[in-house]
Amino acid sequence: MTNQSKQYLYTYSYHEDEEALCHMEMRSLFGFDTSSFVLESTKQINLGRSPFIKERIDIMYRGEYVEDLIQQANQLPINESTFKVLFIENPDKRGEIPFAERKKIAREIGLQLKGKVDLVEPQMFFAIMPVGKGWIFGQYEKSESVWLKTQQKPHQYSTALSTKVARAIINIAVPDINGVKAIDPCCGIGTVLIEALSMGIDIVGSDNNPLVTGNARENIAHFGYKGEVLLKDMRDIQEYYDTAVIDMPYNLCSVLPRETQMEMLASAHRFAKKVIIITIETIDSYIEEAGFIIKDRCTAKKGSFSRQVLICE
Repeated sequence: MTNQSKQYLYTYSYHEDEEALCHMEMRSLFGFDTSSFVLESTKQINLGRSPFIKERIDIMYRGEYVEDLIQQANQLPINESTFKVLFIENPDKRGEIPFAERKKIAREIGLQLKGKVDLVEPQMFFAIMPVGKGWIFGQYEKSESVWLKTQQKPHQYSTALSTKVARAIINIAVPDINGVKAIDPCCGIGTVLIEALSMGIDIVGSDNNPLVTGNARENIAHFGYKGEVLLKDMRDIQEYYDTAVIDMPYNLCSVLPRETQMEMLASAHRFAKKVIIITIETIDSYIEEAGFIIKDRCTAKKGSFSRQVLICE
């Protein structure tokens, strides 16, 4: 299989109230929707990016039967690293193959590989998995819950986006990080900024509240990242950005008046080509009046608190 035709298989999972956000992130990252918990793509995604992707298999061989993969695995050159072969259950077919049979299949494949097996601390993993009406085999990588590492910040707000939601939203905003310049013009304590910076995304933050901009800078520095946070009202932004993430400001007693929201959205239309708007109320008419077209949407929940997430261009 050549690099041009390289295929990757991903599995992902979500809690019930995360389904809509997860599927929006998958559509943004891969360019298509899926109702399955397994997807294949020619796009290689760094597993640390998504809070929903669980694992990736870099597909090396396919076969209609396990025996086909056994024959192909025997052709692999000597592996210089110690390895272990795993049987990965297909989430859409969970429980179809008994545990003992899964262990036997993984062992049979492992016996065909040339190299040293290490079942305790292998340097690399291979995996076999049933898909569709056949099987795949390839190098395996499991995701880490990177977003958990940034949950505890020096400064926090109870209504701020969770790190998991923020990470998904920045992936929706910037599915391909190369050459993209982004901004969070209502950055608050910097939750979105931190998740973006951890992925290597070129992003700046701004806010018109000097207290929260200081807190955002401290939060960013706490995790060892370097990012610019400006004290600026988003209506005064003059630079142009490829994408913006706007968590519309609010408090528990009231939301912004219509006139202020319209001014903010109009300014966003001026300084960004693509905008991800997060709002606690329906403002479709304001968004359209500001000149945007809503391309996709979902609802993100944090306990009983819900936000609408809108992709606008």
